[in-house]
Amino acid sequence: MRTLISTSFVSLDGVVEAPGGEPGYRNAGWTFKDVEFDPAAYEIKGTEQEEATALMMGRVSYEAFAPVWPGMTVEFAGYNAMPKYVVSTTLGEKDLVDNWGEITILRSLDDVAALKETEGGPIIVNGSATLNRNLADAGLIDRYHLLVFPVLLGAGKRLFSDADKDKQNLKLVDSASYGNGIQKLVYDVVH
Repeated sequence: MRTLISTSFVSLDGVVEAPGGEPGYRNAGWTFKDVEFDPAAYEIKGTEQEEATALMMGRVSYEAFAPVWPGMTVEFAGYNAMPKYVVSTTLGEKDLVDNWGEITILRSLDDVAALKETEGGPIIVNGSATLNRNLADAGLIDRYHLLVFPVLLGAGKRLFSDADKDKQNLKLVDSASYGNGIQKLVYDVVH
């Protein structure tokens, strides 16, 4: 069984929208504005690329990443080399780029659950706020890699849903604090 890992930059109040500067959100680029850069805080991203064997994302993140990431041969070499899974009910094969390696469209959470049952290593879910909420609500996420930034953003897409559901316990397996106020929190989901 494969491990599904949700990895996110998240504000202290749970917002994941537009951390890198995507247009249309008033606080776009919040991970780089007023938070001093500390390379140590981002080491988890290199570790993820070494340990993961596949990348999963929703349609919106795919449409944001696909035009840019294939050309980022140094920063995202690991992600670019691995197979990608896009969870979408609307994307078609004709919508996929042809310069980003193997890309498979999954049509449902049942397809994600079936993928988890296959042989292979960890699958990283990058970006994809809506997908993350749906995966968590369906009990499909096994681990969280969170970089929590010392900012409060108020409105925005959140990592966790507000669905009325049973309590989900997490086990802290790694953590670190950095001089710029970022906290690394790695939790295993207790199934």
